[in-house]
Amino acid sequence: MLISVIIPTFNRSDFVIKAIESVLTQSYKDFELIVVDDGSTDDTQERLSSYIAEGVVSVFKTENRGVSAARNFGLSQAKGEWVAFLDSDDIWHPNKLEVQVKYIQDHPKFELVHGEELWIRNGKRINPKKKFQKSGGDIFSKCLDFCVISPSVAIMKKSLLESFDGFREDFIVCEDYDLWLKVTSRQEVGYISEALVSKMGGHSDQLSTKFFAMDYWRIKSLGDILNKGHLNQERLIEVASMIEKKGSVLITGYLKHDNLKDLHEIKTIVETAHKVKEPLLKE
Repeated sequence: MLISVIIPTFNRSDFVIKAIESVLTQSYKDFELIVVDDGSTDDTQERLSSYIAEGVVSVFKTENRGVSAARNFGLSQAKGEWVAFLDSDDIWHPNKLEVQVKYIQDHPKFELVHGEELWIRNGKRINPKKKFQKSGGDIFSKCLDFCVISPSVAIMKKSLLESFDGFREDFIVCEDYDLWLKVTSRQEVGYISEALVSKMGGHSDQLSTKFFAMDYWRIKSLGDILNKGHLNQERLIEVASMIEKKGSVLITGYLKHDNLKDLHEIKTIVETAHKVKEPLLKE
């Protein structure tokens, strides 16, 4: 079972070496490792040169187009039936792939499997809030509010990812939220309760700390899936309600701070959600 491991990176030469080593030391060995350097301007290429010389890592340098484009490029180079992503600032535990492969063999119906992770902030372990507890099965409803699957923990069939055209490259952030929403709207996912990844946080270049109003992107994603035409009545109401909830907060903030750039777009999505929801509630 060949697994294509894809690490996107941008100006993280120190972090990416640790990420690469956590893959190369996996107990499961049937994988290929693809690193996509998303236009780094630091010494990333120099640091990767020894891996290239040894032939243990395939390194591609692209122009800087963002993490989604880097992941999608890696996907285009992947030869495995299954794909696993690792953010360049995270670290896999030594048995990560072995545990997931065993789970996939025992539960062949799942095309996406994820699991738990340890959260490390500024070198110290922290306990996530209860609302971030992960799970498996039909988790669509849990995916509506925020991202509940970490790309660094997920392993999925390449064909599944390709069926959704990979990650949305027009999304600066929340591209993973968007993908998991699409996947879970159509199928159940597998879940492993064991921590398989150490998720490193607290550094200044994390996308989640660089961009405000993350719900702008989530509402765009929710609005898109609302119009896909494959959701049942219960899920349509759930999605529309979440759009109204998030949209109300976002619109209030836009008006308070006189930020009118995205106001019309969000208002339009909220109004559409209301038009979809109201007739369904009367049935």
